[in-house]
Amino acid sequence: MKRIDQGMKKILCLLLALSLLLAALPVAALAEDGWDDWEEWDLWEPSDTQTEEETEEEEIEFPDELRVGHPTVMKGDFFTEMFGNDTADIDVRALIHGYNLVNWDQEQGTYVIDTSVVARVVVNDDAAGNRTYFMALHEDLYYSDGTPITAWDYAFSLLLMMSPEIEQIGGKIYRAEHILGYNEYITGQTFALGGVEVLDTYQLAITLDHEFLPYFFEIGLLLCCPYPIHVIAPGCKVYDDGYGVYIGNEDRSNPEPVYTAELLRRTILDPETGYNSHPSVVCGPYVMTSYDGVTACFEKNPYFKGTMDGVIPTIERISFTVADNDTLIQQLADGELHLVNKVVYGPTILDGMQNGPSKGLRFSPYPRIGLAFLTFTFDWPTVHEEKVRQAIAWCMDRDALTKAYCSDFGLRVDGYYGIEQWEYLLINGQLDYPIDNDPNNPLPDEEVERLTEQWEALNLDNLTVYTVDTDRANQLLDEAGWTLNRAGEAYRPGEDDVRCKVIDGELIALNLSMMYPAGNHIAEYMQEYMIDNLNACGILLTLVPTEMEELLLTYYREKPRTTDMIYLATNYHVVVDPAITYSCDSTPNHLIWNNTYSDDEELYQRAVDMRKTPPGALYDYVVKWISFQERYNEVLPCIPIYSNIYYDFYTEYLQNYYITAHVTWSQAILESYFGLAPETSPWDDWDEEELGEDEMLFDD
Repeated sequence: MKRIDQGMKKILCLLLALSLLLAALPVAALAEDGWDDWEEWDLWEPSDTQTEEETEEEEIEFPDELRVGHPTVMKGDFFTEMFGNDTADIDVRALIHGYNLVNWDQEQGTYVIDTSVVARVVVNDDAAGNRTYFMALHEDLYYSDGTPITAWDYAFSLLLMMSPEIEQIGGKIYRAEHILGYNEYITGQTFALGGVEVLDTYQLAITLDHEFLPYFFEIGLLLCCPYPIHVIAPGCKVYDDGYGVYIGNEDRSNPEPVYTAELLRRTILDPETGYNSHPSVVCGPYVMTSYDGVTACFEKNPYFKGTMDGVIPTIERISFTVADNDTLIQQLADGELHLVNKVVYGPTILDGMQNGPSKGLRFSPYPRIGLAFLTFTFDWPTVHEEKVRQAIAWCMDRDALTKAYCSDFGLRVDGYYGIEQWEYLLINGQLDYPIDNDPNNPLPDEEVERLTEQWEALNLDNLTVYTVDTDRANQLLDEAGWTLNRAGEAYRPGEDDVRCKVIDGELIALNLSMMYPAGNHIAEYMQEYMIDNLNACGILLTLVPTEMEELLLTYYREKPRTTDMIYLATNYHVVVDPAITYSCDSTPNHLIWNNTYSDDEELYQRAVDMRKTPPGALYDYVVKWISFQERYNEVLPCIPIYSNIYYDFYTEYLQNYYITAHVTWSQAILESYFGLAPETSPWDDWDEEELGEDEMLFDD
């Protein structure tokens, strides 16, 4: 029998309640259902009152452009995450960049070699244990300007992303510690990156350093998209003289290096033409034709050969813009938008569910792989101490805040996870335990029982559930020495407004500030569910509404921090490696990825231990994952708040849009088209036995 904890019970009850709500709506409202396995089913059927004329596709004028809205504004970092990682920007990257060496397989839940890019692969281990992937590329890959894509392009991408010139122009260089020779190359000890070799025009070799292995998501270490050197670094060329790859002058008679920070600042960061915000030559399914800071427009890339599954988009043009939670349902109904992705705000979801179907709208719910949280400016004296962060957590009514903001579509979380994360689903019994029981050579029943009991014993019961407890918060603050008032005398509860403490000879007050996205409805609930409780404990908190671009620059430390905390949310990469996020490595190109500047060595080591699990050792990995969650829950570099069920709303004329089968809308849309719903429903061929169990977002 699988265990279902209280959190999972709440999710299941939530889904049941929603299904009952849908049952109470008109039949047309049942646009998307399939709660049992989070699948999306198209239940649209022509009304009996429709005439044949009305159902003739040629009589309906379908849109010639798909207009997509997102609650998060784009920041314009469409190149890589080196300059930021806003969720809307990530979606754009999926539209315009393609031909990655590896691809995330949604069904297998792991990375695989992308066979549309790599024709053949051979893996070889040397005597030291270094592992080399020899890859032969297909010879029919092209950029959108018709330039062939070769092994040299992949080598350039890797060299570009880890080059010190990127760091000089404000980017976060790629931490490729897994590639053999990375440390020597990045520190200037060698002129070439020995772990990457171009063997021929269409043959590439990447060697993984044995000291970094094992790595649980090993194939994911080969992630690499090609970027055009003739656009980003004109006058430069990648060479391989037998010692690895490096970037040099195309004209080798020129003694002055062409590849400089000044060159990249112009080609990448120019606000009008730079590749970061205006990528002109790409290799994904779409090409960006314009971007004005709010709306980006795209057209099909005529040179795109298709995805690994052979999918080529049919929608000719797309526009992508920000959508306001308060008006997006009406915008969809009016045809100003055709699709809105990742809606979180509860009242908007309820409006769409209740009123959308009568306006010709459908919707798809799917659980989130990330969470919303409060991140601390960890190195500030106000919030550096663990007991202060814990006291703040004891003052936050996360259940009530989640209910107020997400309605019944969110669930409080107590660690660094989302409700769709496979580790969380496994330990809550929502996924079958991965017991390798080959039907041709079955395990003894007692062994299956032993392994099942082993999995069932895993849980998150040791995580502290920080509910509202101002007595506990006051006790922690007393223990931490925050026992003075503004005059440096003993703090008097009920009389003094704020607690203070002498740190390095300076009287510091717990007069805190929290940055949040301007216009976000979460601010409407902070006073009742957090600020009043903080005040009762001698902590003051000022909310600082900040425009999204400014907030993102601050979070990523591209601008100095000005507040003690930031409210935000994240969608994890499919591969979550907190050893990067919470790195204690003090070298500049490592520490810059630690956006909280957490300095807890034990948290970092538990994260490293987790990633060094051998591929396939699922049980060992989940055990280490739980250990990391327990330390995270204690140290609180961030206060986790909620994970939620997303909703996508879209016009009834958008067909074949299956967001649950993809990571993001910009992947799901490749299979979509405008038209009438099929005459037959997926339910017609549905077999009951088939029903299974199943990177930076700022909400609102």
